Amino acid sequence: MNIEIPELYQEVILGHGKNPRNQRRLNPCTHTYEGFNPLCGDRVTVYLVVEQDIIQDISFEGAGCVISMASASLMTELLKGKKLAWAKEVLKSFYHSVTQDFESLSKEEKEALGEKLLMLGNVQKYPMRVKCATLVWHAVEEALGFKQNEENPYATF
Repeated sequence: MNIEIPELYQEVILGHGKNPRNQRRLNPCTHTYEGFNPLCGDRVTVYLVVEQDIIQDISFEGAGCVISMASASLMTELLKGKKLAWAKEVLKSFYHSVTQDFESLSKEEKEALGEKLLMLGNVQKYPMRVKCATLVWHAVEEALGFKQNEENPYATF
């Protein structure tokens, strides 16, 4: 999987950032959480419908930079229809991909995230952008009540 293609990276990120998928209020929902990044002003609220340990639907509302909105869009596409246990593992893999070396992810982790989300791993070169990319992931983690990963310095705000 070749993930270091700057033009494709820009195309995917800009496409999702300017035209985010699943950007809407989900009502009714079973879980919700609002995340805010005080460093840049990005704000996002996630909405989830979880039934029988499966994320039946997921959406978000908010405003932020292209990285933040693209991450939210890509994440909602990835998590919709997935089991909670799988989502929890994917959250860990995503944090690892943007805060450490995404090349060190296992083949299974890379496949679970997919090439588009792995492209966001490039934000680790820009520490201020890591919080932009992870904001919506933190909101989902909080909404679902997953335990924070204490080894991850970006897991709390």
